[in-house]
Amino acid sequence: MKFTKLSLVAALAVSTAFAGGDIAPVEPVVETPVIKAEACNSDTTINSKAVAYYYTTDATPNDMFSKENSQLGTAVTFDVSHKLFDGITANFSAVGYANLLDDEGRGNSGYMENSQTGAFINVANITAKFGDTTLILGRQLLSSPMVGGFDWLLAPGAFEAYTIANNSIENLTLVGTYLRTWRPNNSGNTWVNLNSDKTPGIVDENNYAFGAAYDNKTISGNLWYYNVDSGAAAGNVDYYTQVYVDGGYNFGIAKVEAQYANTDYNTADSSTAYGVKVSGSVANFDLYAAYNRIQDNQTAYVGVDSLYTSSWNTFVSHSWNGEDLDAFKIGASTKFAGLSAELSYADYDNGNETDLILGYDVTDCINVGTVYTNTKPNVSHADDVNALEVFATYKF
Repeated sequence: MKFTKLSLVAALAVSTAFAGGDIAPVEPVVETPVIKAEACNSDTTINSKAVAYYYTTDATPNDMFSKENSQLGTAVTFDVSHKLFDGITANFSAVGYANLLDDEGRGNSGYMENSQTGAFINVANITAKFGDTTLILGRQLLSSPMVGGFDWLLAPGAFEAYTIANNSIENLTLVGTYLRTWRPNNSGNTWVNLNSDKTPGIVDENNYAFGAAYDNKTISGNLWYYNVDSGAAAGNVDYYTQVYVDGGYNFGIAKVEAQYANTDYNTADSSTAYGVKVSGSVANFDLYAAYNRIQDNQTAYVGVDSLYTSSWNTFVSHSWNGEDLDAFKIGASTKFAGLSAELSYADYDNGNETDLILGYDVTDCINVGTVYTNTKPNVSHADDVNALEVFATYKF
């Protein structure tokens, strides 16, 4: 999703001339300068899209495609970006949505975004760029390995935050962010207050992250530190600090990557996670194999995790269920005649997931896709869950 900016400009110039003595007075002249529309519009960028999203599952005793197990959501997103001054822009993203199927007795849980219809401002910020440094103040989309906005269904998750980034050094980006509120994915206009002072033992809750990302096409890596005092509010077992690091080397014929995350909870046992991934191309296929091990507790995250074996429905970070977890994943993807396809399988000890993802660009503005998943939770004797998602996006 692109950030957006909106501006209203009004200009009026009035000049009046008076003469005295025997010279007849000149009538006041009111001049309204012509403002060329293209001069104003050149500072404004508008991007819009409409999406329709169908979801069905057999997660309950009802069958797939039944009214009780199906949802159909639609949304229109307007992204507006307006240049206020040199280097300073205002960005807005507005989302309006409507569900076209009845809730079938499920209440708001039967609707995408938790309501039959609604609207919200997902992005509203001021972005200032000074040389190689960028400052973003307000609602924004964040992306980091273990804190970010999950992008699924009608609109991605977002944060109200203060973020600063610098790329003075070639191929290196330094980032720091302080988080105030969080709109989880698929939650409508619900913003979780991350500074609510509700965490026991903490008077002032602070949630922040800073990190470095490097990529020169051959060597890549991330190093991040997270302090999340609102860990429980974000679905974790406790508030925590976390160190995340990954690195990769592209040998040409294959790329090898490794990652490590240590989560230090306040009272719960600390968690250690590490993993490796190997990827490469054969003919017209991109192939990969990955492994993660999670020890002693769940690996914490907010919104998204970037562990290599996570799948469409399963964040492996929270698949730990009391015993050390070994997770494996293999996948293959290809593109042919405008059609993209990816097939993957992941094993999580007692659970597993198979994903088939297809996408097709009908035109430069129209994209359609479908996702089929078969998921077995990492719990003994749990039943498989099938789900089908079909979506179309039109950019205008």
